[in-house]
Amino acid sequence: MPEMLTTQTAVGARLHTLPVEGDVCRVSFVFRAGTAAQSIPFSASATANLLGEGSRDMSSKEISDRLDFYGSYFGVEIDRDWSVVTFCMLRKFFAPTMDIARRMLIEPVFSEKELATYAAKRKQSLIIERSKPAFKARELFAASLFGPHHPYGVSSGPELYDALAREQIVDFYDRFYLASNCFVVASGAIGEAEQTIIEQTVSGLPVRPAAEPETVEVTDSQRYGFALHEGAVQSALRIGRVLFPRNHPDFVPMQIVATTLGGYFSSRLVKNLREKRGYTYGAYAAMVNMQQAGYLAISTEVASAATDDAIAQIVIETERLRQEKVRSKELQTVKNIMVGEVLRIIDGPFGVADVAIESIQCGEPWDYLTSIVERIRSFTADELLATAQKYLLPERFTIIAVAAEKPKIFD
Repeated sequence: MPEMLTTQTAVGARLHTLPVEGDVCRVSFVFRAGTAAQSIPFSASATANLLGEGSRDMSSKEISDRLDFYGSYFGVEIDRDWSVVTFCMLRKFFAPTMDIARRMLIEPVFSEKELATYAAKRKQSLIIERSKPAFKARELFAASLFGPHHPYGVSSGPELYDALAREQIVDFYDRFYLASNCFVVASGAIGEAEQTIIEQTVSGLPVRPAAEPETVEVTDSQRYGFALHEGAVQSALRIGRVLFPRNHPDFVPMQIVATTLGGYFSSRLVKNLREKRGYTYGAYAAMVNMQQAGYLAISTEVASAATDDAIAQIVIETERLRQEKVRSKELQTVKNIMVGEVLRIIDGPFGVADVAIESIQCGEPWDYLTSIVERIRSFTADELLATAQKYLLPERFTIIAVAAEKPKIFD
């Protein structure tokens, strides 16, 4: 893994550089400006996505055409906690691409016309998504885990896009797109000249304290949640519980437990629900990491007639992990898959940048992946059993179903 160099820019934004051989550069501007920070529904995602829709002296078409001309790319990712604006380019076009980045990040106009177009498209997209059982299950699962008013559990209706106003977008931008609320990760062909250009790019960010996103305590999760979806031929199921974020000492052990349960194509849930019973094409289990909390999520979509038994079988498989020590061959397979995924992630400047961003967000040292690999390789069957016994408590599970009929277990 390359050495990560960290500097403080004149305006206070931290710059982390990861020099990697080649001609490609990637620069990610990371702001603590996710949906958990918003007070107006959809204002966080609208702000991030409208950055590329026109600056003070460039229209959205001009921005797009200029990036295409240089063969450069930009993308926006937003989750509950963070918004990430990423630019990728060849080194020879680094300066002009960063000039466009500066205009987008420092001089966005958030025009009424572009906002109206964006809101109409997103409203229609959300209406379509809300018609799918799997999407409804995901929203209901979050609300049941964290509470419908918690920043991680809240969801909003598509009609609220109609009320989204430009001044709300501007207000969110002014409060969170600040130097003090930003760090930059640059990877690839990054030298002193490129570092100087990045520092010049962020120099226009306002220098004032950022508003702190509200920290809300997670209250008791709901035990069950059901939503009727008439005519559904498949039931969408979600099972899990609130646990802890990535910096908790048991996060990696629980990742190993989750991978054993449903983290690869021949996992226990897949063998039970797909290969043995034919209820589903796939079933998955994973640890999900966020800033204030993390959670275990088990998900699948099964034939409607199999809903009750599928829930029962998922619980049975979690109990097996609590009662029976995993065999060495199976555990070694899980370890190989997890270590291989880590090595795949850090192959190239893009994966290295993603790892760096996550390590900074979680407050972990840059070389934390090395310690994770060592932890995975040394993990024993006894540790897996103890971890499962500690956290796979069936009475602590939240069980969600979106189906044509209410499962009997909910009665």
